[in-house]
Amino acid sequence: MTRHDYSITFACYNQVDYTRACVDSLVRHGVDLGCVIAVDNGSSDATRDYLSSLPLGGRVFNKINLGCGVAWNQGALALQAPWTIVMNNDVLVSAGWIEGLLGAAESHGLRIVSPALIEGPDDYPVDAFLAEAAAKMKDVLRANVPHAVCVAIHESVWMDIGYFASIPKLWGYEDTMFFHAARQAGIASGITGASWLHHFGSVTLSAMKRERGLGGKQGLSDRRSYRLLQESWLARKLQKARRVRQLREWRAQELAQYGMTLHGVREQGTFRWL
Repeated sequence: MTRHDYSITFACYNQVDYTRACVDSLVRHGVDLGCVIAVDNGSSDATRDYLSSLPLGGRVFNKINLGCGVAWNQGALALQAPWTIVMNNDVLVSAGWIEGLLGAAESHGLRIVSPALIEGPDDYPVDAFLAEAAAKMKDVLRANVPHAVCVAIHESVWMDIGYFASIPKLWGYEDTMFFHAARQAGIASGITGASWLHHFGSVTLSAMKRERGLGGKQGLSDRRSYRLLQESWLARKLQKARRVRQLREWRAQELAQYGMTLHGVREQGTFRWL
């Protein structure tokens, strides 16, 4: 891969320590920061000073929090490339993660692809574990279930279905709408075991919920946002049932063959596999 094959963008809102850890991880694993566009959504901590100190490919400083969709679009448009990797700022990358991600896309004919994840505290040897997991599960694919913690999007997707919904009050529902539009358009997507990330667990969204006095299980987006998908109640229920059944099948198959799955949660010093 060369720096001209892809760009990377992330949005941030406060949480400078996580952003710093993310950037340190990118640098440690060979990412040229000239490929990175950071979009700050009105942070009040030291985030902007930190971003200003980095040799980034670009930075966007919004006056207020415009939400995920707007920020992701700003980053994608600021540095256009064959592949745009949209990621959270509360992740740690691993060795060969970009090559694994885009290599899997080429091998499986995907235009939207996400890495496998470990979520929770980083109380394990992250770099070594993720590298071993990628080597072990490089041929594993979960089709049609990408996620927005990190997702590589081919430039042709923008032309087919457009960018993320630029409605600030969606507060995180933008990815659901985008992936729904991609499925409707027949765009191949998936999660690959050839690339792994550690995700601390939606740190920014959790902080925004606390700011608004919301509980951990409450969503930031309006509970009626699902109406934007223009699907019937029955269609949504059937789709959810199929998704749950498929996830159970993937989990059973992956555990049987590898002793782990493409989605792990770190709890009390052990892994729970989903």
